[in-house]
Amino acid sequence: MTRQGPMTGRVFAGRYEVGERIGVGGMAEVYTATDTTLGRVVAVKVMLPQYADDPDFARRFRQEAAAAANLQSPYIVNVYDWGHDDDTYYIVMEYIRGSDLKTAIQQRGAINQRKVAEIASQVCQALTAAHQQDIIHRDVKPQNIMVQPDGNVKVMDFGIARAKNSTADKTTVVLGTAHYASPEQAQGKDLSAASDIYSLGVVMYEAATGQLPFDGPDAVSVALMQVQDEPQPPREINPDISPELESIIMCAMQKEPGRRFATANDMRMALNDFLAGRPLGATAVLPQDGFTSAQTRVMAPVGTLDADATKTMPITPGAGAHAANQPGNARSYKGDAGKEPMSGKKKAGIIVAIVAVLALLGLGCFFAFGAGGDKADVPDVTGMTAEQAQMTIEQHGFKVGEVKNVYDDTAEPGTVVGQNPKGGTQADKGSKINIDVSQGSEEIEVPDVMGVTLDEARKAITVAGFSVGETTKEYSDSVEEGKVMKQTPSAKSMAAQGSKIDLVISQGTDQKEVPDVEGLSLDAARSKIERAGLKLTQAGSQHSNSVDKDCVISQSPSAGSQVPEGSSVSVVVSLGKEDTSVSVPNVVGQSRDEAVSALRNAGFIVDVDSDNSDTVAAGLVISQNRTGQAERGDRVLIVVSEGPAPQPTPPSGGGDSGTSGGQGGNTPAAQSA
Repeated sequence: MTRQGPMTGRVFAGRYEVGERIGVGGMAEVYTATDTTLGRVVAVKVMLPQYADDPDFARRFRQEAAAAANLQSPYIVNVYDWGHDDDTYYIVMEYIRGSDLKTAIQQRGAINQRKVAEIASQVCQALTAAHQQDIIHRDVKPQNIMVQPDGNVKVMDFGIARAKNSTADKTTVVLGTAHYASPEQAQGKDLSAASDIYSLGVVMYEAATGQLPFDGPDAVSVALMQVQDEPQPPREINPDISPELESIIMCAMQKEPGRRFATANDMRMALNDFLAGRPLGATAVLPQDGFTSAQTRVMAPVGTLDADATKTMPITPGAGAHAANQPGNARSYKGDAGKEPMSGKKKAGIIVAIVAVLALLGLGCFFAFGAGGDKADVPDVTGMTAEQAQMTIEQHGFKVGEVKNVYDDTAEPGTVVGQNPKGGTQADKGSKINIDVSQGSEEIEVPDVMGVTLDEARKAITVAGFSVGETTKEYSDSVEEGKVMKQTPSAKSMAAQGSKIDLVISQGTDQKEVPDVEGLSLDAARSKIERAGLKLTQAGSQHSNSVDKDCVISQSPSAGSQVPEGSSVSVVVSLGKEDTSVSVPNVVGQSRDEAVSALRNAGFIVDVDSDNSDTVAAGLVISQNRTGQAERGDRVLIVVSEGPAPQPTPPSGGGDSGTSGGQGGNTPAAQSA
């Protein structure tokens, strides 16, 4: 069912068309949107209007975009764009299908330990990418871990992340969620990558056992537990957890940052060892007694180094959380054993520090130090989101009691529609306020009215508990005229009782006549086809001796055909005349047969003549009538030599005249003749 929100239908930056609302947080709402430029579905986080004018909230919102946009990992939600539009800020992100890990835990309870390890390994990869850029997430919790349909995860919401080397590196306020905050985070101390590792350890604890390691009536008590209490060993809650996975969880949740995994990548390697059935420490760098996180060393398989680094001693992951840490005994990953009890003075100092930083964050400390029995005005939280209501109730010195989800046809899902005691009345400070949260209208199955007449559809929709919404008409090649061809919401889906169902009624097939565009230029053909309600597609192009270049040679369907509106008409476009000229071979001086063969191979018709030549030997080509370029198939005349012309025969003498007559040819008178 579509969830409308105040931003639904709005367009950011001229390209992001906002759709349904899919989530509401303390600072922002999240919507689906369509990126009209790239044609893809994205998610848009929009800051709530009451925070848009707050410089600190706006700074944090911009900070999230800047931090996340620089992170590249298959396990981090991609940030595509961000900006400011009129009265609010927005971030454009990758749209992730699936649900968050918190929802999965709430629905299923404890999760299979191998799946817990797989999820944590992927989160470690995401944190490694962030830590390598000196960015600490600061709010690792199952609500920020999205589990996709294929089982892979994406870490999101770097809204309170901050670079370690920023000018505001000193943490002056507690950010994040108390149930997952590290001890140093709860006390407002400097944070490092180890803080994210601690929070991931808490996430693994909750996923593997189905319950949080520390819980209490308010944020202060939970934060204090994070600082001074040891968690119950996970295997005491869920015996199916292996000792190896329990050791990894408890190692990540060490109170001292230097006793946790040195890096998120080291934790990932330990998890991968567990998943592969290898001994812990086979590939991972694990913390050692007597060494800081900067001095960790590679462990030998199924062993750990003692202080003098000369012996290999077995890991005892199955030992209790408070097992003795005697010399000669290996340290369990579950925490420091034999620690001195915390003094009252030290405990009081920690409480003061926690309350101070919580107060700076705006969570309030009235519930922690309010005088017993004092009355206070109950705030009116109706109309707020559940998160806003909780913050307001705690700020006024009360606690959130029972949260009941109720159906409500008039209120947005996730908003408070009732409370007890009511706003404006008096109640004891520290007492509980119960709230009713809308889960929208009760949803029922949408009837199937496809293919029936409009009257029949109206009756079926009314009987099912819905009403007919917008009715429009469209042409259809497959649905008979007058019958339903589309319905929204679709049949068999779930929608709020009493909501409207939009219908589209078939107008039958709309036939259009195909115009004649052969011989027209491509632009003129396109214009003519589009005026007829059709579309032009170019099927190809070819040379033509009869159609000018860039004009239509042929079309399909042919002119005069009847086709449905919007159909395509494909055309073949002319490339103009094809240049078929070739070079004429020079065959002068070649033999007759060689010349004829060369010219015919070049594509010409050969004519042969002959003539006498005193200079060209008989049988060789004297001349040719064409040279240079000519079209294939043209005629070329060659003249072949017959040799020198024959000499005329001299006239014979006047008969026998004796010897003197025979000698007369040598006389001058005979040569001139």
